[in-house]
Amino acid sequence: MVATAALIIAFVVVAGAVVLVAMSGGPGKAREKLLHRQSNSANRGSGLAITIVIALFGIAIPAVAMVGNNDKKEAKGGVELTSAQKNGREVFAQLCSTCHSLSASNAVGRVGPNLDQLRPPKELTLNAIQMGRARGLGQMPSGLVDGEDAEDVADYIAAVAGR
Repeated sequence: MVATAALIIAFVVVAGAVVLVAMSGGPGKAREKLLHRQSNSANRGSGLAITIVIALFGIAIPAVAMVGNNDKKEAKGGVELTSAQKNGREVFAQLCSTCHSLSASNAVGRVGPNLDQLRPPKELTLNAIQMGRARGLGQMPSGLVDGEDAEDVADYIAAVAGR
């Protein structure tokens, strides 16, 4: 959001400067009018003012954009994961993220359901892993994950989905 505002402000300032120079007869005429109306000390002051404006827009706006552009560095909700859930996250990333969407894992699969919207309880996820699913557009085979890993994945999804 901040980066977009900075870009728009910079564009408006540059466009305004271009229009002013164009209206005054081009860059040569604008420079001539500016320099011949003022004394040497005023010319130096104008040069300093122009340098400050360029520095302001050339350095300050990108700096503000970079500082304000860290929205996605922190996970939503700040869910603390157990060691089993951390293992579930790794297994999910390897075996499930290609088909399913889950924002906590940065997964954007489009074949299976979006788990952030579905927010399945642990039991439903375990059932889907064990039995598979054949409805809808995708075909989820049974037994992709088994044993403790299946429990960990189901526990992880229940903890982070939709948060």
